[in-house]
Amino acid sequence: MIFAKVRWAALGAAFLLVTACAGSPEPEAEAPPASQRPQSSQSEASPGEVMTSENVTHVANVPRTAPLNGPMDWNTDLAFQGDYLYMGNFGGFSIFDISDPTAPKIVSQVTCPAQQNDVSVHENLVILSIDAPRSGEGCDSTEDRGAWEGLRIFDVSDKKNPKYVGAVATECGSHTHTMVPTDDKLLVYVSSPGPEPSSDTCPPPHQLLQIVEIPMDDPASAKVLATPEIPIENQGEGTGCHDITAYPEKNLAAAACFGDGFLLDITDPVSPKLIQQVTDQENFQIWHSATFNNDATKVLFTDELGGGSSPTCTSEIPATKGANAVYDIVGGKLEKRGYFKIPREQQETENCVAHNGSLLPIPGKDIMVQAWYQGGVSFLDFTDSNAIKEIGFFERGPYPEEGIAGSWSAYYYNGYVYSADIQMGLDVLKIDDPLTDPAKDVKMDDFNVQTQ
Repeated sequence: MIFAKVRWAALGAAFLLVTACAGSPEPEAEAPPASQRPQSSQSEASPGEVMTSENVTHVANVPRTAPLNGPMDWNTDLAFQGDYLYMGNFGGFSIFDISDPTAPKIVSQVTCPAQQNDVSVHENLVILSIDAPRSGEGCDSTEDRGAWEGLRIFDVSDKKNPKYVGAVATECGSHTHTMVPTDDKLLVYVSSPGPEPSSDTCPPPHQLLQIVEIPMDDPASAKVLATPEIPIENQGEGTGCHDITAYPEKNLAAAACFGDGFLLDITDPVSPKLIQQVTDQENFQIWHSATFNNDATKVLFTDELGGGSSPTCTSEIPATKGANAVYDIVGGKLEKRGYFKIPREQQETENCVAHNGSLLPIPGKDIMVQAWYQGGVSFLDFTDSNAIKEIGFFERGPYPEEGIAGSWSAYYYNGYVYSADIQMGLDVLKIDDPLTDPAKDVKMDDFNVQTQ
């Protein structure tokens, strides 16, 4: 998230970080086992030095290159289709050929600046989220006049020459988005916080989510199809979600909506129904993302304490804050179980907090890979919801220059993990471990992490 126009939520991020350190008058939750608490023994690396657990190999790195290597051209999210990887960037997006994962090659780069250009791919279309007002919908727009924000659509039939198709304006923009495919059209759930009464693009009132319809035979005619009214308790003046994960096969979605988590029934994908709203005022400050396990009997929520720009993986921040929380789904309802935070204490100069990750396709096991900014990439086993443990990791020493750095997204795809490092480019990792080896037998045709 960093500073990407989180509006009302971002205003409180610094305060929330202070209160996380100060504690609360309420009774504290039971502390995680010692193995989950931050430790300093593995974090004393020199700037930029690569460290891994014995079962993780750093296979490759592709540095940022022009035109997407300016000071604010940060790498963001990832999507996959066949032998191609799509990587968002504040300056546009890139397409990589990953037919040989040990030597990814840049196929094309598109200059189309925006915050934060989170990316997804469906058939011949790439969709980007824009969450800061710009002067217009086109790639030649500027930030000097806030007239438009929302979704941009590209045709990537020719991977070497992507073509801009059109755009859809959405209220308060699109911080992230989630695809729900149907037979002849693509539904896209748009997540964005708001309202911002002084903004032309984010007027009150603002609903939890918006649904965009993209006809596959005429994507230029895409439009906002619905803005469902989902009942919310104690949300205050602001509302909206940071991230929604849909599991269409199970007719479920899980939403992380800054102050709360939601479980939704999407049997009718145009009219989601609220199943349950949960909150964790003691430990969670910014509900960031949600991941189902493979059989949809659990949801792992993340807390992006400090908004991604703060050093929350230090000994001063409790292991239940800026962390993951696992909820079992029992009788159709969420029940909180355990917390997880990386066990390697980071330095005060390193922004670190729970961020984007994905499941590994392993029958009978709940294993995930996850980005932690400068905390690196962590492999965690939450098969036992009450005893979550790290089973592997990759990280670099502190970024040698001032500013935000580290892994924004880390996702498993066909035997390898791909990490979008904000500053250092695309990293490719491999884990060899008896717990994770069964995932190597699974071949995916495509992968958008917010659609399970």
